[in-house]
Amino acid sequence: MAIIDPKVDDVDRRRRQLLKGSLGTGALIASGLSFTANASAWKNASLPLPEYESWDVTDMAALLKSGEVTPLELFDAASARFEQRKQFNLLSVNHFEQARESAQALSNKTSEERAVLYENAPLLGVPFALKDLHIQLKDTITTNGSEFYKDARATQNSTLTDRYQAAGLNILAKLTSPEFGQTATTESKLHGDTLNPWDVRYSSGGSSGGSAVAVAARILPAAHASDGGGSIRIPAAHCGVFGLKPSRGLVPTGPKHMEGWMGLSVHNVITRSVRDTATLLSVTTGQEAGSRIPHQQHDYLQAITQPPKRLKIAIMDSHPFGLPIDQDCLDGIEKTAALLTSLGHHVEKASPVLPIESMFKGMGVATSSGVLHAVRDREASLGRAAKESEFSPIVWQHIQRAKTFTAQQVYDARSAFDQGGKAFDQFFTQYDVILSPVTTGPPPKIGELTLYQPYETFVQEVIKASPITALFNMTGLPAMSVPLHWNAENLPIGMHFAAGFGQEALLLSLAAQLESALPWQNRVPSTIS
Repeated sequence: MAIIDPKVDDVDRRRRQLLKGSLGTGALIASGLSFTANASAWKNASLPLPEYESWDVTDMAALLKSGEVTPLELFDAASARFEQRKQFNLLSVNHFEQARESAQALSNKTSEERAVLYENAPLLGVPFALKDLHIQLKDTITTNGSEFYKDARATQNSTLTDRYQAAGLNILAKLTSPEFGQTATTESKLHGDTLNPWDVRYSSGGSSGGSAVAVAARILPAAHASDGGGSIRIPAAHCGVFGLKPSRGLVPTGPKHMEGWMGLSVHNVITRSVRDTATLLSVTTGQEAGSRIPHQQHDYLQAITQPPKRLKIAIMDSHPFGLPIDQDCLDGIEKTAALLTSLGHHVEKASPVLPIESMFKGMGVATSSGVLHAVRDREASLGRAAKESEFSPIVWQHIQRAKTFTAQQVYDARSAFDQGGKAFDQFFTQYDVILSPVTTGPPPKIGELTLYQPYETFVQEVIKASPITALFNMTGLPAMSVPLHWNAENLPIGMHFAAGFGQEALLLSLAAQLESALPWQNRVPSTIS
């Protein structure tokens, strides 16, 4: 049984009974027993708090506030599922001990004490995790999926971490990402392969694969994610969950770097419900010291309660480089277009004219330079040079290429992004939203996008993964993956929607309408059902 202090005076005893007969993870930690040693016990034990898997962040926050469930019960439920579903390999850094201590301390407080805390921390006690890439939690390790960073300990919080903690989220762990986020799958030498819970032969997507799997496998209701070329939307699409990439500058990325990868990389979350993304945006958005991109404040929770007006939606169903689109994705577009039409929206084929070649050339400059910057930062802290043996062949090649870039190439890259943004801004004077595939094919098999293969082979595969999503990183526009389609093999095929700068409220309103018309939250991977 989970260890609960007798001072807790308002716990719903019916829910407490759900924990009886199974060994709480909190008790395992308190007794010093390892998860590995007790794996067989967990395999045969019923998981604590069965209702947990149907709750989203919003549900959990309400239950916590009312006293129907305690933070420690939610911690036990989450950590038990981390162990029971470890075959997906999504955990990179374990913070269970400190998370349990926090949950225990909160559970020990009286209802009056908790009520005061909930006034300023509406998500107090909800289990959560960070992506193991470019975000810091003080005194813990962020590996960036790299052997070179495997023991890099943070000396301060990221601004976004501060905001998550201020909202009350209990951070249990960091979740897997590929090396420096440099591929659209979550596979690395340091952490291994993160497997798709819909079919473990397939990739979970990347680079926020660990976060997408945690949500899809009902381990967590939501998880932090980041996106520099599709890294929120691609894993959300492959795992059948919801992921929104916000506009540049909306969610803080400092305090050390105001714009990751020259503005390409942004942060947000992956969730099962649209309302959870709205909630988590509401508690994290806003400028931080040093940022220079102003954003109008929106009521995202209000936006999801109101269906959007009749929208003019452009279908962009061609590959930026003229390559084929898989029929699974085209089927999803056709199905989604019909759904949008039934909801009263106008849908037609149309695309902006973009400087594709210069934009993607610039993206290579920006992403490789970002990796080189991270490597040099780590070299400075270690007092030694990086070694080729500490990197995958493709990442090492990116680092060496970045050393040859000139200031003119960097300037040209940002200029190309700006020209692409101008083209989209003009296009969005005629259309409200763009509908496209997230990727140009279904989830790839494990190994197809590995960073340990010949570069030419890698390029041929990765160009299927992120050519569409990356357009909206380069131009700083908001975009989202909505789980609206599954193929004949029951693999998720996400549908991609993008809108003008700062139009997250519009996208969330549309997503909520689609969620109501074609619900996805009850679709559970067969590997856990």
